[in-house]
Amino acid sequence: MRVPAIGYRLTAHRHWLVAGILLCAAGSGATAQRFGRGVNGEEALTAPPNPRYDGRFTYARIKFTQSCCVMGDRYWDVKWGHDYPRSDQHFPKILQEITTMRVRTDGSAIVAFDDPELFKFPFVYLCEPGYWLPSEKEAAGLRNYLLKGGFLIVDDFVGNHWYNFEAQMQKVLPQARLVPLTAEHPIFDSFYRIENLNFTHPNYPITAKFYGIFEDNDPKKRLLVVVNYDFDVSEYWEFSDEGYFPIDLSNEAYKLGVNYVIYAFSR
Repeated sequence: MRVPAIGYRLTAHRHWLVAGILLCAAGSGATAQRFGRGVNGEEALTAPPNPRYDGRFTYARIKFTQSCCVMGDRYWDVKWGHDYPRSDQHFPKILQEITTMRVRTDGSAIVAFDDPELFKFPFVYLCEPGYWLPSEKEAAGLRNYLLKGGFLIVDDFVGNHWYNFEAQMQKVLPQARLVPLTAEHPIFDSFYRIENLNFTHPNYPITAKFYGIFEDNDPKKRLLVVVNYDFDVSEYWEFSDEGYFPIDLSNEAYKLGVNYVIYAFSR
């Protein structure tokens, strides 16, 4: 890998400025500050129980054993919880507004790869994989999930964090290759037509790169995993109602996410 079923219908809202939905209508109430918020991701540690399964699309993020920033039960950076809960709240609202999917907007889920409940969530989000250390059971859980139709988005990592991600994915799918994606792949035309992949990291002056893992390593078959490298799409989602980033950049980040979901649910 070395490199440096649910139907939907399109709606008339397809071309809206999606970030405006949050800026004008759905804001988060008591707004958290971007800086000085204490332990990064700590709200994920006290998240409410996962909502009861009812068939609606429920946004789910992966929790994992991390390689740093924790001693005993004390975290000083919850890597898997970055951008929670706001990105997990904002993105489903956008998805509900611009598609006719049945979307849960009153709660998201946090689940581990070795949890049987994982299979209730056909689309899951993993962030900061530079610190991801799956057990054999977790690696097997992810392997089974992907091979049975699940879809994984990997996000929020840069630079040499690639090498840990690559090594851990080899535990999951030893024969898999990470294939560079171009704008010609169907995932970038599954709802919005994304003409190019010239995305910039929200916090660093680096250009995003996109990779995929395909069924049988065949780019003509189903995409199992999409990888946002040198990028952090959920950072744009998290702060899309606060004006930290230009609206057009937040819009494009939402378009990526919507395309990922529609692709996953239509393949």
